[in-house]
Amino acid sequence: MSTNSLSAGWPGSPSFVVFRLDGGIVQRVVQEGDLDDVRPWASVSKMAVAMAFGVEVDWGLHKLTESIGPRGATLSNLLSHSSGLGLEEDDPVVDVGTKRVYSNYAIDCAVQAVVGDNDPAQWLEYRLFGGFGMSTTRLEGRPSSGVVGSTEDLLRLGVAWLRPDGIAKETRDRFITPFIPTLDGIVPGFGRFSPCPWGLGPEVRGDKQHWMGDWPAESFGHFGQSGALMLLNVQENVGVVATSTENFGPWAVKLWPEWTSAMRKLALAS
Repeated sequence: MSTNSLSAGWPGSPSFVVFRLDGGIVQRVVQEGDLDDVRPWASVSKMAVAMAFGVEVDWGLHKLTESIGPRGATLSNLLSHSSGLGLEEDDPVVDVGTKRVYSNYAIDCAVQAVVGDNDPAQWLEYRLFGGFGMSTTRLEGRPSSGVVGSTEDLLRLGVAWLRPDGIAKETRDRFITPFIPTLDGIVPGFGRFSPCPWGLGPEVRGDKQHWMGDWPAESFGHFGQSGALMLLNVQENVGVVATSTENFGPWAVKLWPEWTSAMRKLALAS
């Protein structure tokens, strides 16, 4: 993929930034599209929710070992899709800690257990958006998939994970380390993987051959049904964030493995 066709094959109007950190300073390698347009992040919302939980942990307000979910699931179980809960509330369940069942419902349960009668949108604003200067970003639905914001704000969040900002490095590292790494599971849209490693919110690549292309095994991030994505690597200090006007579909399954690999090469070559 040449630098003259960075978004070739991506339908609609993508917006993205490829970046690297140099001594903690953000270097934008390439960028394209309307970086200020407010777009849905869909399941990339989980990267925001996970960061907010990192703040909760650092402030000593909650522990990852707390049993706050159905059938004794801990906060770690809920965030890592190992709670046994199905994708949605009425879907079948399995025993806690036995399978990686991707679950929007589990993420929403985790947030509900923490905020109680308070507004999840205000919780995210107080824990994350306000402090990180993410002025275009807000929650307009369920926490697991309802965040909307600009690509610029998504970049701020990506940098916050990579540097990290707002949470302790030890907390960040815990969130991006596979939890119960041997579990099998399915990555929606890309199929079954054995094992299917996942951190506490972020997906971790491991040996999976899918949207993360040739990024190293410890790389982490998330994509959403809105066509948004975030992919980061701490060891290489590189990342890419993107939003889209075209929902996830077969085009993304075909394009993203090559595209994310090409973006990593650009970042490393800068």
